Amino acid sequence: MKPFKEMTVLITGGSRGIGAAIAQRFAAEGLNIVIHYRESHEAANETARACMRLGANVMTISADLRSKEQLIRMKEKLEAHDRLPDILVNNGGISHYGMLMDVTEQEWDDVMAVNLKGMFLCSQLFMPHMIASRFGRIINVSSIWGMSGASCEVLYSTTKGGMNAFTKALAKEIAPSGVTVNAVAPGAVDTMMMSGFNEEEKAALEQEIPLGRFGQPDEVASLVYFLSLPESSYITGQVISPNGGWHT
Repeated sequence: MKPFKEMTVLITGGSRGIGAAIAQRFAAEGLNIVIHYRESHEAANETARACMRLGANVMTISADLRSKEQLIRMKEKLEAHDRLPDILVNNGGISHYGMLMDVTEQEWDDVMAVNLKGMFLCSQLFMPHMIASRFGRIINVSSIWGMSGASCEVLYSTTKGGMNAFTKALAKEIAPSGVTVNAVAPGAVDTMMMSGFNEEEKAALEQEIPLGRFGQPDEVASLVYFLSLPESSYITGQVISPNGGWHT
């Protein structure tokens, strides 16, 4: 196994929010960073610059998580630059808020394709390198709603629940190869995904959380980093929820 600090981590949806925090957490430890994005070119470059200031080698790459062809091309580019990931963080995803009776078939298909199909395709494409190396980490960024469900977020909750089941099943499948698979399912985190709530709604939400506040992206990033470590090799198939005591 190569030294940990010589490994490469690929973060899908790594241009902002939790993804950007994860990229910077690994960059601070000197790993090679690959920041995936779809359209947020400048945000990805901004995160890349932040990682480079921490001394990391950084690469940005664009692909639509819904497209197998684009993801295959992404893999080919990474392979050409000797940047196949030893650690894959499936963080890319989109949210949806609204009553189920109002969800269109296109909305259903889009959220399913990004949140679930994207995770499936990336895992399938990058697993062989990890299995051949006898070391790998697949960490799926899920949500508390995948554990408890949320009214008016049936579609989003369904994708995150599927992500949790995927995590548990794949962990069993590839454990003999030295590859672990875990999910991190944050509660309410102070990112752009909270922008749909007004201040009154946010205050009411904070009152429901025993710690009395929203989580911060770097707190989620620290857990993702911990699960990637070689010494975390006995943790697999777990869905761990940093949520301030909101859901136990």
